[in-house]
Amino acid sequence: MLKANDPNLHSWIQISPTSEFPIQNLPFGVFSVGEQDPRVGVALGDYILDLCVLGQEGLFDLLNLDPNVFNRSFLNDFIALGKPCWRAVRDRVSILLRNDNAEIRDNPDLMRRCLVKQVDAQLHLPVKISNYTDFHTSLESATNVGLLFRDPENALSPNWKHLPVGYHGRASSIVVSGTSIHRPKGQVKIDGSPLPAFMPTQQLDFELEIGFITGASTALGTSITANQADDYLFGLVLFNDWSARDIQRWEQQPLGPFLGKSFASAISPWVVTLDALEPFRVAGPTQSPAVLPYLETAGNKHFDISLKVYLQAPQQPSVLISQTNPRYLYWNINQQLAHQTSNGCNLQVGDLYASGTISGSEPDSYGSLLELTWNGSKPIVLPDESTRTYLQDGDTIIFKGCAERNGVRIGFGELRNKILPAV
Repeated sequence: MLKANDPNLHSWIQISPTSEFPIQNLPFGVFSVGEQDPRVGVALGDYILDLCVLGQEGLFDLLNLDPNVFNRSFLNDFIALGKPCWRAVRDRVSILLRNDNAEIRDNPDLMRRCLVKQVDAQLHLPVKISNYTDFHTSLESATNVGLLFRDPENALSPNWKHLPVGYHGRASSIVVSGTSIHRPKGQVKIDGSPLPAFMPTQQLDFELEIGFITGASTALGTSITANQADDYLFGLVLFNDWSARDIQRWEQQPLGPFLGKSFASAISPWVVTLDALEPFRVAGPTQSPAVLPYLETAGNKHFDISLKVYLQAPQQPSVLISQTNPRYLYWNINQQLAHQTSNGCNLQVGDLYASGTISGSEPDSYGSLLELTWNGSKPIVLPDESTRTYLQDGDTIIFKGCAERNGVRIGFGELRNKILPAV
């Protein structure tokens, strides 16, 4: 029998060759239709497969699985069942959707009840996020920021190549794609002014990141190594760590980001499993100096994913302003998780960890406006000849991510947020 990632698999559901959700993907999310309660589903082509309906119909009985686990507003209860369960459910869904399987295909009533068009559904925040850590794992981005604000001869801080630098962020303000973001207010120190002013940010920025979600809990005092981390990783999402640069710049000494970050972050609604991304694993950059033993990894821990950022001004078409790839990140997700737990910090199911801004080596591959415009000194020119150094009210930022190999495209859907005026 063909395995779930085999490029030769085809579904009895017609799926466009350009779809980000072929049968080889099957990402998990939470959705609702009309007044319906949110429940767990899987994306396939233009549809969502309702796992709650399939569970009630007994199609997961062979897995000894409580079908009510899919009748939830978040994925956490399902994730908590563990990696063998995630794999078994994904494999079972793959079998049910294959073109030679009649269990749903030849049951019109069941098909009608379990398939929902994505355009008819509302997508929700997929996990209940108790904890959120933001790292800064792109060497290129860290170097750019160092060149802008530190000594150009010492762009990186002394610790940067020895550990994945990060901070604990605000979990309650993480929102799902489609949520509009109000321009935040805060203290801003304007050049030449002796005192700060409280005002809406004038330097609202995005940060293109990849996030990962933990799939297991640990006891306080427990550490895991980078090579053990695979068993604790559920899947990946697109992540936008919204930033108010002027607020951040004034407040961050000596304890780091606070109000300039905590007003909002955003994630894409579909969680793409690491199993689906297995064919896209690649080696990362060489790390020098050698990392300490708890951060050592074996095998390919990076992913070859094309990431793109679009800016859509009001009444204008969207414009591609950046494209990059997380395969070049200096620190991989296993190392990030290992470092998080190295002091005995406990994990919880559904914790979210983000990569920090992902930038490449070329100017059009930078993952923030701070870098793309070099802190406002090189404005982006839009098709209507207007310019941007930072975002204006009414602007929309769109992230897209897709891995492609052997004719199979594994995508994340889009992460889209519009900027509204301050309130």
